[in-house]
Amino acid sequence: MTYVMFLLLLGLVLGLISVASNPSPYFAALGLVIVSGMGCGILVGHGGAFLSLILFLIYLGGMLVVFAYSAALAAEPFPESFGARSVVVPMLTYMGVTVVACWIFGAGWYEFSWVPVDEMSGFSAFRGDMGGVALIYSFGGGMLVISAWVLLLTLFVVLELTRGLSRGTLRAV
Repeated sequence: MTYVMFLLLLGLVLGLISVASNPSPYFAALGLVIVSGMGCGILVGHGGAFLSLILFLIYLGGMLVVFAYSAALAAEPFPESFGARSVVVPMLTYMGVTVVACWIFGAGWYEFSWVPVDEMSGFSAFRGDMGGVALIYSFGGGMLVISAWVLLLTLFVVLELTRGLSRGTLRAV
């Protein structure tokens, strides 16, 4: 299980590096889907199967909408791919920074301390993630509404930033 969690964490970091280094919305959306899958796999590994499923469905549904809007407004004829020099140099830079940060800050972390939430509960009647989901909807209702508004505002900001000086697909031919 430790090796599976290590591979999921490695895939998460590589997906985040691909999102951060790629200027094209097509390939950045692919990186976000990879990050979403790896993050949900990490949650499953720690005992949060229900929360992982809900986050994966909601996140991929939101990503589909954002990807459709940003791809329609960007409308690049030749998007930069993962093999382009303008993408490879930042990827290698981010990987180097990540390796140095892991080397400096990773001295006290051990893989045997990754314990799933179900092993810490003792004699509990509920799974670890079910209590968290109940708390999200009972005490976190206001924060849930605020988060939805923030995500909607972020969508409009991203669409305005990707539009740039041209009108995307809405410009006159």
